Amino acid sequence: MQGTIHIVDDDASFRTAMGRRLTKAGYEVETYSSAQHLLDRLPDKRQPGCILLDVRIPGLSGPELQRRLSSLGVQLPVIFLTGYGDIRTTVQAIKAGADDFLTKPVASEQLLCAIQQAMARYEAVRGLTDKLEALRAQIRALTPRERQVFELVVQGKLNKQIAIQLGATERTIKAHRHKVMEKMQVQSLAELVSLAERAGVLSAAGAELK
Repeated sequence: MQGTIHIVDDDASFRTAMGRRLTKAGYEVETYSSAQHLLDRLPDKRQPGCILLDVRIPGLSGPELQRRLSSLGVQLPVIFLTGYGDIRTTVQAIKAGADDFLTKPVASEQLLCAIQQAMARYEAVRGLTDKLEALRAQIRALTPRERQVFELVVQGKLNKQIAIQLGATERTIKAHRHKVMEKMQVQSLAELVSLAERAGVLSAAGAELK
C-alpha cells in the first residue's frame, strides 16, 4: 500500500533529502515549508497518505497544526520528526492522536516502518468508518414507521407487542418487519440485532427507556 507523504519542515535541505528517500521507497511526496503552506493546500482525505511534521516550525508549531488539522476533519496519520527529544511534547502529541514521534536523524528503515504502520492503522480505521457510515445510510433510508419497528424488534419485542404499542395490526407490523429486513439486507433477527449494536441503535434506545 503506497500513498502520498506530506513533509512539513522549514529546513529546505531536510525536505529535499527526505523527499528523495521516500520517492525511492515508492511514495508520492509533497513538501511544505510551513504549517500555513499545508493548510493552504490541504491533503485529499480520500487518498492514502501520512504527514511527517516537524515540531518547531515558523508560525503555527507542529502540535498546533496537528490540532488545526483535526478540527478541519483531516485525519491522516501524523508522525512527528524533531531534533529535540522533549518527553513532555512527545506525550502531548501522542495523546492528541499522533501515530509516532521520531528524533532526527532517523534511519530509513525506522522511518519507513513507522510510515507503513501508521498508514496500515489508518486504512483499517477508515475501512471500519466507511462500513459504519454505509450501515447508518441504510438506517436513514427506513421510513419513520419502519424505524420504529426496527428499534422495537431489536429490543426483543414480539410482533403482537409492537402492534399494540404502535396501534397497528399484527399483519401490518409483519409487513414493516419484512421491509426492514429487506432494506437492512439481513436474513435473521440475530443479524439485525448485530447491525443495530454496531450502529449504536440499541444503546440509544436503552438510554431513552431510562
